[in-house]
Amino acid sequence: MFPNLDPLLHSELRLAIMSLLISHEQADFNFLKEHTKATSGNLSTQISKLKEAEYIYVEKGFKANFPYTLCKITPLGIDRFETYVSALQTYLTQHKIN
Repeated sequence: MFPNLDPLLHSELRLAIMSLLISHEQADFNFLKEHTKATSGNLSTQISKLKEAEYIYVEKGFKANFPYTLCKITPLGIDRFETYVSALQTYLTQHKIN
């Protein structure tokens, strides 16, 4: 039997954001934009969805008179990401069992 996959993390861009944050713990908007190749609008929307789910914490402010957004993964986000990866591993290894 296959475990359910978290629909919030099953989005390519949200998974990319979480993957970057799991390895860097925090990243600013420009770093995420550069590494995901997402548009500003799409990245902003996906960050908001992850924030609403409390998978990430978002800190907004100004740096050198420019808007600055810093994203940090939360303990819940780490747990949900690890659970998602574990579920995917089950999918990938299931055929070896049968």
